[in-house]
Amino acid sequence: MARVNVERTENGFVARNDRGAEVVMGGGDEQGVFTPVELLLAALGGCNIVTVEPLTAKRGHRLVRLAMTVQAEKVEPTLLGPITVTYDVELPEGDDAADEVFRAVAKRVEERYCTVSRALREQTEVRLELPE
Repeated sequence: MARVNVERTENGFVARNDRGAEVVMGGGDEQGVFTPVELLLAALGGCNIVTVEPLTAKRGHRLVRLAMTVQAEKVEPTLLGPITVTYDVELPEGDDAADEVFRAVAKRVEERYCTVSRALREQTEVRLELPE
């Protein structure tokens, strides 16, 4: 089970996982914090990239550079339009098959193996539990 705790602090809002990692967030006006939408985009990018990297390396094609930009525009005040994931890769010199392997792996990861991509695409149900 994945779980985070989110709470208001004196300096804004903090999300913490059970391993002690923290992410500070806010409404977008504060410096040095993520907005919730940026965290969603980071989760999508992170899910894809941390899966693509070991799978390409496992197939013998360690990419020199592996980065991405994940972006979306709000089409309404509370609705995102399509999310675009743009990879930035540098292939190893002399490895003619690396590009083909990377592209196949990246596509398969986004379609089948990234939990965040699948949750967004399949519209995972959100349940709200309020105190009684």
